[in-house]
Amino acid sequence: MICEKCANEIETTLCPICGNTVAKFGPYCYGCGAILERVAEKREEDDELDLSARILCSDDSCIGVVNEQGICKVCGKPYTPESQA
Repeated sequence: MICEKCANEIETTLCPICGNTVAKFGPYCYGCGAILERVAEKREEDDELDLSARILCSDDSCIGVVNEQGICKVCGKPYTPESQA
């Protein structure tokens, strides 16, 4: 498929739902709204991530997650388990 503005070749993919050939502009088919294959593959990889094992920051005003060193990835404060209620 050729871009109307720059005349360069645009990468395309076949929509798994509607069967149309669409440009890879985003994660969804712009014809029917279905999720394109590359996004579905990424979601399968994300399913392997166990979010139940994460430790949330002990600062009640922070939304961060504690890293392997015991430090919050957002605010940088060390994890203190006694502050978790």
